[in-house]
Amino acid sequence: MQTFAHGGAPWDVACPRRPSAVTGVTMAGFRVPDLDALRIVPHPAVTLLLEFGEGSPVLDWAAGRQQRGSMAAGPGLGSGGAVRARGENVECVQVRLSPVIARAVLGASPADLDGAVVPLGDLWGREASRICGQLADTPSWQDRFALTDALLARRYGAGPAVDPEVAWAWHRIVVSRGLARVDGLAAEVGWSRKRLWSRFRLQLGLPPKRAVKLVRFDHAAHRLVAGDGAARVAADTGYADQSHLHRDVMAFTGATPATVAAEPFLAVDDLAWPGRGTSA
Repeated sequence: MQTFAHGGAPWDVACPRRPSAVTGVTMAGFRVPDLDALRIVPHPAVTLLLEFGEGSPVLDWAAGRQQRGSMAAGPGLGSGGAVRARGENVECVQVRLSPVIARAVLGASPADLDGAVVPLGDLWGREASRICGQLADTPSWQDRFALTDALLARRYGAGPAVDPEVAWAWHRIVVSRGLARVDGLAAEVGWSRKRLWSRFRLQLGLPPKRAVKLVRFDHAAHRLVAGDGAARVAADTGYADQSHLHRDVMAFTGATPATVAAEPFLAVDDLAWPGRGTSA
């Protein structure tokens, strides 16, 4: 376990010693005594939060809506800077799922989340409270990760797979870091544009054009956190110029590139997800 200091509050961060049994799953464990209104930065994955501590994480929307406890969030949660996280004595396992495997693990299409959040119990029923109770009774992080991974592998094995053409299109977007030509994806898989757009949106939870923008933004945001200048990041990540990058970052986060570069949710990624990369 490593510690990340944010202001006066330490975050204890744990990560698995072994990769998941399921390709497209990454996990991290967090113990945070004081989570203070942190901006949720959009990420190109489906996120599960399995909480088991004395406290409970809370998501606050600018419009006044709240969600607390264990939850599932669709790709791009927090777009526009509309969502903040807070809580005290939070302990949780956070899981990131590639959209390619999310439908099988969730038991529902990521499109049903539509970039929003639902209580995990709405998707998993009693299994959600059962796994969280087991995590609370499990003393070590590595055993918690193993327990979570076994559940994810079982659900994935029993769930429906996405179309190979859809999985391939997502992979092309990820490996290109959001620079793939969207109009060319359908031709490359031998489908009509309409068919690919419809299946991609239904099975992965967002349309291809949105996926490209989100993957590109994620790469650029982490470059900013690493200390690279905005002009260099814009040039290297496929933006027309620095103003284009600025507009995209503002659209996704409601903040400037300089502000996003200091976001702790991004800075902690290298601790929580070593060798971070968007899952294919």
